[in-house]
Amino acid sequence: MQIFLLSSRSTASGNGIGSAPTAVRYKTSAGPVQVVDGAPSAPTAFSDDDGALAVRLARASVARALGSRDAGALPARLPAPFSRPTGVFVSWYRHIGHRLRGCVGFPRAVLPLGEGLGEAALSAALGDPRFPPITAAELPGLTVEVSLLTPAEPVARADLPGSVRVGVDGLEVERGRRRGLLLPQVAPEQGWDAAAFLDGACEKAGLPPGAWREEDVTVYRFGAEVFRESSPGGAVVRAVLGPVR
Repeated sequence: MQIFLLSSRSTASGNGIGSAPTAVRYKTSAGPVQVVDGAPSAPTAFSDDDGALAVRLARASVARALGSRDAGALPARLPAPFSRPTGVFVSWYRHIGHRLRGCVGFPRAVLPLGEGLGEAALSAALGDPRFPPITAAELPGLTVEVSLLTPAEPVARADLPGSVRVGVDGLEVERGRRRGLLLPQVAPEQGWDAAAFLDGACEKAGLPPGAWREEDVTVYRFGAEVFRESSPGGAVVRAVLGPVR
């Protein structure tokens, strides 16, 4: 199983992956929480309650791994959406200054959300090689953000860059074993248009800007529902993603 991490270039946005995977794996138990039985269904939108719970689970996974007493109460059973395989990224930020402290995720729906979420949260906090592991002492000063991804779809080269919806689409660029991904929130945060967004995804993959125009490069797009804490351990809000105006 591969977990992907952010390129160090993305400290401002904190939302992308480079071409190199990390093999860090952690136990993801957050206590006596179990996913309800049932076959995975087709991806659907997550409710605000689901998003809030996903953020709580991400924080609880790390808090309990660090021996913190502030993990908070969790349900004994997770709602059905957490049994669906879902691509997920977890990002940790310093609350003051909103500086990235770690981000790791699964760009593909390879694990049920309840499992992948905890693994991504722990890997982002303890296994992102660009940063020292997060400590229990600094956890109260950090906020967590969870991005729940929709399945990626290839984009026809002839439709680029016009078909890329800035602020709505995330991008993944692939050439051979090189892959680079940027979450939808990156382009608005950086002030990029569609072409610049594509160039940024190419750079994530270690490719030159403009490589998305070449025949051996495949471009995928995907959506994301983003939930984040307004303050460390505080209220969870749904990020409003949309076109730059």
